[in-house]
Amino acid sequence: MKYIAADLYDKLVNEYGIIGETGKISFTVKDLTITVKTKDTVGNLLQEWLKAWFRFADIDFVENTNTQSFPDFLLDKDNTKKGLLEVKSFDFDRGPGFDLANFDSYCESLLNAAYRLDSDYLILAYQMKEGILEIKNVWLKKIWELACPSSTYPLKVQEKKGIIYNIRSSVWYSDRARFKPFNSVEAFLTALNETRYQYPQTRHSNGHWLRKVVKNYQEHTGILLDVG
Repeated sequence: MKYIAADLYDKLVNEYGIIGETGKISFTVKDLTITVKTKDTVGNLLQEWLKAWFRFADIDFVENTNTQSFPDFLLDKDNTKKGLLEVKSFDFDRGPGFDLANFDSYCESLLNAAYRLDSDYLILAYQMKEGILEIKNVWLKKIWELACPSSTYPLKVQEKKGIIYNIRSSVWYSDRARFKPFNSVEAFLTALNETRYQYPQTRHSNGHWLRKVVKNYQEHTGILLDVG
């Protein structure tokens, strides 16, 4: 059955009741089984579990066979511009340390696939103690509801030795976070554009980037974004 992300979230959280549920990760060789207590593989295994739950809940989806490319799942088999779903997970005790997207490839993709701005992010927070994993919370967000400013750039990014690599997440659920998520897709795009102007490697080629993205988004969705 075809579901949009909001319905999938409602089914997972409200009907299935995933928040607060517990589990464990086991590994078996021959007749010896151990409970895995390290967190290295939790993210990948949660995504595998989610894929199995999609089938259990009779949710139509297509999995991206390239684990390094966006998105993780397509919820609309008939329209690859809609139903784009990315799955993220993080250790609730440490906070979200995941990347939202690669900075360069994301900026480049918006020139021809600006509908990617409407993609959904399904985020699972877990806590693991002595091999027992508990799902602490689940969110469904857009990228602009996860991204935020920073003290260095208008957009929070991962930067090493002057090179920007990735767009980083805010701590969107914390009232104590210094930087809050953006309140609209237009605010996110503006911050992304201003970051490109400040960043030496994109400054000189950025003249028409925002205008092209807005035009491409309108071509795909019929909506004209107001970015001033």
